Amino acid sequence: MDFIFGTLPVTPSQFAVVCTGVVVAYVIFGIAGFGTALVAGPVLANFIPVASVVPLLALLDFFAAVANVSRDARSADVGELRRLVPVMALGSLVGAALLLLGRPQLMLLALGIFAVAYALYSLSGIKPASRLSQRAAMPFGFVGGIFSAMFGSGGFIYAIYLSGRIEAKERIRVTQSTLIGLSTLTRAVLFLLAGVYAQTSILWLAVLLFPAMLVGTAVGRRITLRLSREQFIKVVALAVLCSGAFLIYRYAAG
Repeated sequence: MDFIFGTLPVTPSQFAVVCTGVVVAYVIFGIAGFGTALVAGPVLANFIPVASVVPLLALLDFFAAVANVSRDARSADVGELRRLVPVMALGSLVGAALLLLGRPQLMLLALGIFAVAYALYSLSGIKPASRLSQRAAMPFGFVGGIFSAMFGSGGFIYAIYLSGRIEAKERIRVTQSTLIGLSTLTRAVLFLLAGVYAQTSILWLAVLLFPAMLVGTAVGRRITLRLSREQFIKVVALAVLCSGAFLIYRYAAG
């Protein structure tokens, strides 16, 4: 164990803090299917280089999504996946291209404002006159793909669409997890090709945090099973609100 910690960018006491943050982050992921960057990102950024945070969370998010989907794969809405995945992939390519050209902070601010506005609307109790149209999959999937590639923060875009289309909370959660799994797999492959995972410290840290991720995801799933759909939607809206506020903070902090 001393040898392993000797290869990590954190001390054992710092690892305990990181591990706690990861458990809390994946409780949120187990409930809403997104949001790990909201909790784990800031905690990790205090102890490891910021450039290593997104690759590390990409690995953990992928395996968390696999754990979620493997238990309840039949609950995923295949029709919605067929509509979202192609435009999500296209959006990811556009986001990657924009990322190479520079991080447009105004887009980060716009996304944060949109997220906060939607969350406040959802929490207000005002019910929409009708469900979202199938055609809404194109803008939501495309924009979600862009911001997933650029900032690793597009999950709540898919959640907004899915909660406006699907009634059963379990179908929302599993479909959301499937989308996040596909999105993070794409990012992980890109990081692998770029040589990011050649840094053994990232891989060792991911391995050591794997049990914390599993515990958090399992606890979140158990909580979800006890929630009504209305309670579930409120939890998702709160996660979206916090995500939007965090993006606005990132913009303000430069």
